[in-house]
Amino acid sequence: MADNYAKIIKDNLTRLYNNLPERLAEFLPGKQKENLFEFMALGEKCRISPESIMLGNEKQTGALGIIISLYALHACSHAAIIEPLKAFKEFPNTMPYVGAFTSHTEQILIPHVKQIETARKKIIKYLHGKESFSAGSGDFSFLVTPLPKINLCYIFYNADEDFPPSATCLYSNNASLFLPPDALADVGEYTSKKIIELL
Repeated sequence: MADNYAKIIKDNLTRLYNNLPERLAEFLPGKQKENLFEFMALGEKCRISPESIMLGNEKQTGALGIIISLYALHACSHAAIIEPLKAFKEFPNTMPYVGAFTSHTEQILIPHVKQIETARKKIIKYLHGKESFSAGSGDFSFLVTPLPKINLCYIFYNADEDFPPSATCLYSNNASLFLPPDALADVGEYTSKKIIELL
Protein backbone atom coordinates (compact mmCIF):
# COMPACT_ATOMS: atom_id res chain seq x y z
CA MET A 1 0.00 0.00 0.00
CA ALA A 2 2.85 2.40 0.89
CA ASP A 3 4.32 1.90 -2.59
CA ASN A 4 0.92 2.70 -4.12
CA TYR A 5 0.68 5.91 -2.09
CA ALA A 6 4.19 6.94 -3.06
CA LYS A 7 3.37 6.35 -6.73
CA ILE A 8 0.20 8.46 -6.50
CA ILE A 9 2.16 11.29 -4.87
CA LYS A 10 4.84 11.08 -7.57
CA ASP A 11 2.18 11.10 -10.31
CA ASN A 12 0.43 14.10 -8.73
CA LEU A 13 3.70 16.02 -8.48
CA THR A 14 4.45 15.23 -12.12
CA ARG A 15 1.00 16.54 -13.13
CA LEU A 16 1.53 19.67 -11.04
CA TYR A 17 4.98 20.53 -12.38
CA ASN A 18 4.18 19.62 -15.99
CA ASN A 19 1.56 22.37 -16.00
CA LEU A 20 2.68 24.63 -13.17
CA PRO A 21 0.30 27.56 -12.56
CA GLU A 22 2.13 30.88 -12.73
CA ARG A 23 0.43 32.07 -9.53
CA LEU A 24 0.59 28.82 -7.55
CA ALA A 25 2.33 30.45 -4.55
CA GLU A 26 -0.44 33.06 -4.43
CA PHE A 27 -3.18 30.46 -4.84
CA LEU A 28 -1.95 28.09 -2.08
CA PRO A 29 -1.12 30.66 -0.51
CA GLY A 30 2.53 30.24 0.36
CA LYS A 31 6.08 31.21 -0.56
CA GLN A 32 8.00 30.23 -3.68
CA LYS A 33 11.74 29.85 -4.10
CA GLU A 34 12.53 28.71 -7.65
CA ASN A 35 10.52 25.46 -8.01
CA LEU A 36 9.98 24.94 -4.26
CA PHE A 37 6.68 25.94 -2.61
CA GLU A 38 6.29 26.37 1.13
CA PHE A 39 3.19 26.79 3.30
CA MET A 40 1.79 25.55 6.61
CA ALA A 41 -0.06 22.23 6.78
CA LEU A 42 -1.37 20.63 9.98
CA GLY A 43 0.73 23.03 12.03
CA GLU A 44 4.03 22.22 10.33
CA LYS A 45 6.08 23.74 7.55
CA CYS A 46 5.25 21.96 4.29
CA ARG A 47 7.57 22.05 1.27
CA ILE A 48 6.58 20.84 -2.19
CA SER A 49 9.25 20.19 -4.82
CA PRO A 50 9.20 18.21 -8.07
CA GLU A 51 10.73 15.25 -6.20
CA SER A 52 8.91 15.16 -2.87
CA ILE A 53 6.58 16.58 -0.25
CA MET A 54 8.13 17.32 3.12
CA LEU A 55 6.09 17.99 6.26
CA GLY A 56 8.40 19.23 8.97
CA ASN A 57 11.47 17.02 8.55
CA GLU A 58 9.57 14.00 7.23
CA LYS A 59 9.16 13.01 3.61
CA GLN A 60 5.51 12.20 3.00
CA THR A 61 4.94 8.84 1.33
CA GLY A 62 1.43 8.09 2.63
CA ALA A 63 -2.06 9.54 2.73
CA LEU A 64 -0.93 12.96 4.00
CA GLY A 65 1.33 13.34 0.98
CA ILE A 66 -1.61 12.55 -1.30
CA ILE A 67 -3.82 15.13 0.46
CA ILE A 68 -1.15 17.84 0.14
CA SER A 69 -0.42 17.02 -3.50
CA LEU A 70 -4.15 17.18 -4.31
CA TYR A 71 -4.44 20.49 -2.46
CA ALA A 72 -1.69 21.90 -4.71
CA LEU A 73 -3.37 20.48 -7.82
CA HIS A 74 -6.68 22.11 -6.83
CA ALA A 75 -5.13 25.48 -5.94
CA CYS A 76 -7.16 28.34 -7.41
CA SER A 77 -7.78 32.05 -7.07
CA HIS A 78 -10.84 31.70 -4.81
CA ALA A 79 -10.44 32.93 -1.25
CA ALA A 80 -11.54 30.75 1.65
CA ILE A 81 -15.07 31.53 2.85
CA ILE A 82 -15.63 30.37 6.40
CA GLU A 83 -19.31 31.00 7.10
CA PRO A 84 -21.85 29.61 6.98
CA LEU A 85 -20.09 26.46 8.08
CA LYS A 86 -21.04 23.17 6.43
CA ALA A 87 -21.27 19.60 7.60
CA PHE A 88 -19.14 17.25 5.51
CA LYS A 89 -22.25 15.53 4.13
CA GLU A 90 -23.50 18.85 2.71
CA PHE A 91 -20.73 18.93 0.10
CA PRO A 92 -21.36 17.31 -3.30
CA ASN A 93 -20.45 13.64 -3.83
CA THR A 94 -19.49 13.00 -0.20
CA MET A 95 -22.08 10.33 0.63
CA PRO A 96 -19.73 7.34 0.09
CA TYR A 97 -17.34 8.81 2.67
CA VAL A 98 -19.76 10.00 5.36
CA GLY A 99 -19.52 6.84 7.49
CA ALA A 100 -15.72 6.86 7.52
CA PHE A 101 -15.71 10.61 8.20
CA THR A 102 -18.01 10.21 11.21
CA SER A 103 -15.95 7.41 12.77
CA HIS A 104 -12.44 8.66 11.88
CA THR A 105 -12.94 12.40 12.40
CA GLU A 106 -15.64 12.84 15.05
CA GLN A 107 -16.10 9.62 17.04
CA ILE A 108 -12.36 9.15 17.67
CA LEU A 109 -12.38 12.41 19.64
CA ILE A 110 -15.24 11.49 22.00
CA PRO A 111 -13.08 9.63 24.60
CA HIS A 112 -10.79 12.69 24.75
CA VAL A 113 -13.30 15.57 25.12
CA LYS A 114 -12.21 16.57 28.65
CA GLN A 115 -8.51 16.45 27.68
CA ILE A 116 -9.22 18.47 24.54
CA GLU A 117 -10.98 21.13 26.60
CA THR A 118 -7.96 21.37 28.89
CA ALA A 119 -5.47 21.44 25.98
CA ARG A 120 -7.49 23.60 23.60
CA LYS A 121 -5.18 26.64 23.79
CA LYS A 122 -2.23 24.47 22.78
CA ILE A 123 -4.26 22.88 19.95
CA ILE A 124 -5.44 26.26 18.66
CA LYS A 125 -1.93 27.71 18.68
CA TYR A 126 -0.40 24.70 16.91
CA LEU A 127 -3.11 24.48 14.24
CA HIS A 128 -3.37 28.26 13.65
CA GLY A 129 -6.90 28.58 14.92
CA LYS A 130 -9.02 30.64 17.24
CA GLU A 131 -11.16 29.97 20.28
CA SER A 132 -14.81 30.77 20.89
CA PHE A 133 -15.53 30.89 17.18
CA SER A 134 -18.77 32.80 16.65
CA ALA A 135 -20.45 30.06 14.60
CA GLY A 136 -19.48 27.39 17.09
CA SER A 137 -21.62 26.37 20.04
CA GLY A 138 -21.60 23.43 22.42
CA ASP A 139 -19.78 23.53 25.76
CA PHE A 140 -16.69 24.69 23.89
CA SER A 141 -15.61 25.03 20.28
CA PHE A 142 -12.68 26.24 18.21
CA LEU A 143 -11.63 26.83 14.63
CA VAL A 144 -8.39 25.39 13.20
CA THR A 145 -6.62 25.69 9.85
CA PRO A 146 -5.12 22.37 8.70
CA LEU A 147 -4.49 23.76 5.19
CA PRO A 148 -4.29 27.46 4.28
CA LYS A 149 -7.73 27.63 2.61
CA ILE A 150 -9.50 24.92 4.61
CA ASN A 151 -10.84 25.64 8.09
CA LEU A 152 -12.45 23.16 10.46
CA CYS A 153 -14.72 24.09 13.36
CA TYR A 154 -14.84 21.53 16.16
CA ILE A 155 -17.82 21.67 18.53
CA PHE A 156 -17.78 19.66 21.76
CA TYR A 157 -20.28 18.78 24.47
CA ASN A 158 -19.14 17.39 27.81
CA ALA A 159 -20.95 14.46 29.37
CA ASP A 160 -23.84 15.17 31.76
CA GLU A 161 -26.42 13.04 33.59
CA ASP A 162 -28.48 12.53 30.43
CA PHE A 163 -26.02 12.52 27.52
CA PRO A 164 -22.54 11.20 26.76
CA PRO A 165 -19.85 13.57 25.42
CA SER A 166 -19.96 14.43 21.72
CA ALA A 167 -17.76 15.93 19.01
CA THR A 168 -18.80 17.53 15.72
CA CYS A 169 -16.55 18.75 12.92
CA LEU A 170 -17.78 21.35 10.42
CA TYR A 171 -15.98 22.72 7.37
CA SER A 172 -15.47 26.22 6.04
CA ASN A 173 -18.18 27.01 3.51
CA ASN A 174 -16.25 26.53 0.25
CA ALA A 175 -13.72 23.90 1.38
CA SER A 176 -14.83 21.58 -1.44
CA LEU A 177 -13.27 23.95 -4.01
CA PHE A 178 -9.83 23.03 -2.76
CA LEU A 179 -9.96 19.22 -2.48
CA PRO A 180 -11.99 16.31 -3.89
CA PRO A 181 -14.49 14.64 -1.51
CA ASP A 182 -12.33 11.73 -0.33
CA ALA A 183 -9.35 13.97 0.43
CA LEU A 184 -11.65 16.46 2.16
CA ALA A 185 -12.75 13.66 4.51
CA ASP A 186 -9.12 12.71 5.06
CA VAL A 187 -8.28 16.28 6.13
CA GLY A 188 -10.82 15.89 8.94
CA GLU A 189 -9.37 12.52 9.94
CA TYR A 190 -5.75 13.71 10.03
CA THR A 191 -6.66 16.92 11.85
CA SER A 192 -8.46 14.91 14.54
CA LYS A 193 -5.47 12.58 14.81
CA LYS A 194 -3.21 15.63 15.23
CA ILE A 195 -5.50 16.96 17.98
CA ILE A 196 -5.19 13.65 19.86
CA GLU A 197 -1.43 13.64 19.30
CA LEU A 198 -1.20 17.11 20.88
CA LEU A 199 -2.96 16.05 24.11
